[in-house]
Order: sequence, then C-alpha cells, then structure tokens
Amino acid sequence: MNSFWIKTKKITRWIFPHYIWKLNPESKSVYLTFDDGPNEEVTPWVMAELAKHNAKATFFCIGNNIQKNPEIFKSLIQSGHAVGNHTQNHLKGWDTTNSIYWNDVVLCQNEIEINSNLINKSTKLFRPPYGKIKPIQSKALRKDGYKIIMWDVISMDFDSKTTPEKCLQNVLENVENGSIIVFHDSKKAFQNLEYTLPKTLTFLSQNGYQYDVIR
Repeated sequence: MNSFWIKTKKITRWIFPHYIWKLNPESKSVYLTFDDGPNEEVTPWVMAELAKHNAKATFFCIGNNIQKNPEIFKSLIQSGHAVGNHTQNHLKGWDTTNSIYWNDVVLCQNEIEINSNLINKSTKLFRPPYGKIKPIQSKALRKDGYKIIMWDVISMDFDSKTTPEKCLQNVLENVENGSIIVFHDSKKAFQNLEYTLPKTLTFLSQNGYQYDVIR
C-alpha cells in the first residue's frame, strides 16, 4: 500500500471520527460488504460464491430492491449474513434535503423489519449511498441508534471504466486486518464482480483471513 493512500485514509478517519471505517485491526478478520441489492440474479450468485469459502458478509440493501426481492432478502438472513440500510431509493445525502433523506432511511428500515423477524432491532447499520452524507444527517441517524459504516477498501466494481483486473488489484493491494471491503451485488457491477470476487475469496482464504459480519 503506497504512502499517499495510507495518509489519505488516516486523514479521512480523523475528519469523520463518528463513522466506522475499519474493525478489529488486531484480529486477522475481514468484513466483506455488498451494496445496492438484493438483485434477483447477482445476489444469489454472490451467496453461492461466499458459501464455497464458508464466508459471511454484510449486505447494505436498498428498500425498493427488498420490496422487489423479499425472498432473496430473507435468504440472506437465513444464511447467516448481516443486513444494513442503504436508503429506500439510493439517495445522495449531499443533494437531498434532510427531511426527505431521513424519510427515505425510515422507509428502508421498515422494509428490513417487515421482511424479517430475525433482525436485532437494537442494532441498526447504515451505509450512505455514494459515501456522501451531511453531518446533520449523520448526527440524526446516530442519535437514533444507527452505526454509520464506511470502508477502508473499495473495489470500484461499479465503475465501467475500471477493468476487472484493476478491481482485484484495488482489493488485494489494500486489504489488511480489520478491513471493511466494498463490493456491489448489482447488474451494473456484475462484469467486474464476477471476475474479482472469486479471486478475492481464494486469496483471503489462502492467506488465513477469517470472514466476519458487522454487528
């Protein structure tokens, strides 16, 4: 990992100390996360790949996609994966009024709770779409009991200008103990994800990493 990347990550964490960027650096564990699902085609494929390595992950779901795919959402939980809130309509906090943003989060949380009685409602996970959220929005969510989960490794699988090989490099060159890694279980990301995820899982497993979920 180059020095510029290390400095950038440290500065970002210092500016936004109330967000969770990484977990348990003392343990050789990683936290795989998937944004934007559930998707009727991609999410089951992701689950199958994870199962090959007995890996669990945390899925930050869009409320509208839970509505479209409730059985897939329920299967995530039944398979031992964790789920979190990614807003109802994938809103960018910077471009959205606080009241509309808050309502969108509530709508998504309702979908999460309606579609499963296995959720521990005292623990609410939230990842802002695009990683962009206003401080006042963040403060309101944290006051309501949400943990705001960011990341320290992002594959860039959603970017059509990023090659599959570069996506894999983005992960393997930056992963370390306690890393929170971002992928996307969406059609848009699938071309890159299909290449990157199996190789990432093989690398992590061969190098002794344990897979944990965010609680």
